[in-house]
Amino acid sequence: MKLHEYQSKQIFAEYGVPIPKGRVATTADEARAIAEELGGRVVVKSQVLVGGRGKAGGIRLADSPEEAGSLATEILGMQIKGLPVRKVLVDEAASIATEIYLGVTNDRAARCPVMIASAEGGVEIEEVARTDPEKIHRVWIDPLLGLREYQARYLASSIELAREHWRTFIQIASGLYQAYVSSDATLAEINPLVVTEDDRLLALDGKMVLDDNGLFRHPDLAEMRDLDEEEPAEGEARKYGLSYVRLDGNIGCMVNGAGLAMATMDVIKFFGGAPANFLDIGGGATAEKVAVALEIILKDAHVEAVLFNIFGGITRCDEVARGILAALEQVDTNVPMVVRLVGTNEEAGRRLLAKAEMITATSLADAAKKTIAAIKEA
Repeated sequence: MKLHEYQSKQIFAEYGVPIPKGRVATTADEARAIAEELGGRVVVKSQVLVGGRGKAGGIRLADSPEEAGSLATEILGMQIKGLPVRKVLVDEAASIATEIYLGVTNDRAARCPVMIASAEGGVEIEEVARTDPEKIHRVWIDPLLGLREYQARYLASSIELAREHWRTFIQIASGLYQAYVSSDATLAEINPLVVTEDDRLLALDGKMVLDDNGLFRHPDLAEMRDLDEEEPAEGEARKYGLSYVRLDGNIGCMVNGAGLAMATMDVIKFFGGAPANFLDIGGGATAEKVAVALEIILKDAHVEAVLFNIFGGITRCDEVARGILAALEQVDTNVPMVVRLVGTNEEAGRRLLAKAEMITATSLADAAKKTIAAIKEA
């Protein structure tokens, strides 16, 4: 679950991270009034859950309340990467001397959090990693000990931050890590963390991504979810306990198990196809859940074929087959479907699907090749 900038910075502030004064507006009049309260120059920032807002014209500097209102009108009428801008953040403008990147995320290989800092703030950290990897500095954090002061001091030294700012930097790094842990986040970043011309450190921008699996412990954070910014199909899938992410390809995938789903997409790519989604129906999927999953897949107009890859352990193959047949009764489609069923009650599942004249496969590679061939034939 992604949070908007203003939501992320509110959480950061709770843990002692200094942020600019500002509030959210949904109309030009509100933006104008906020700018008047702040007095002086302000920044009007679109609040959408995508990157590249500045390049798209979604972040603008205003020298007066009137200009802030005018810019808010323009920005609130924009679409950025297909997402409409429904709210703007009006922040006090800062005179920037230095921009820094500071973030914390999961390092799956090291099995612990990693904090990352770079003197190249204000730009995409992925681009810095690609072009100037030596400018990125990391410390790995023992989850039992938390971020140690010496680790934050090492990062401050590595990015050549002036020594008079080290104490504040250490406090900010500690606060960021606490926000990350306490929110069950998978990412918390400040980009940029700036040194102002009057020698203050401020988190001018913020981003957090929360682990959906931990939201049951944070009902207050779950309420922050912006459904208007999400793919409708992803919200529908979540209601039924399905893990669904829409992609750019044309082969719909229904798989039980996240690892198997990733392997399925890899094999599709290997044989020249393109997956249209990641969809994990989970273990013990019922016929109802399978039917809902298939309906979600078929709502994507780009899907030209569907590949089912089911390993029947907890999930019963005959239950999956019943779900497929139930969905086909409700959805009128001529999209070819290829099914690989292996495991518990696979023979019963195959007998059920034989009535629907679906294409069956004996292996994942066979299923991928047959799916790609079916698209070409169609």
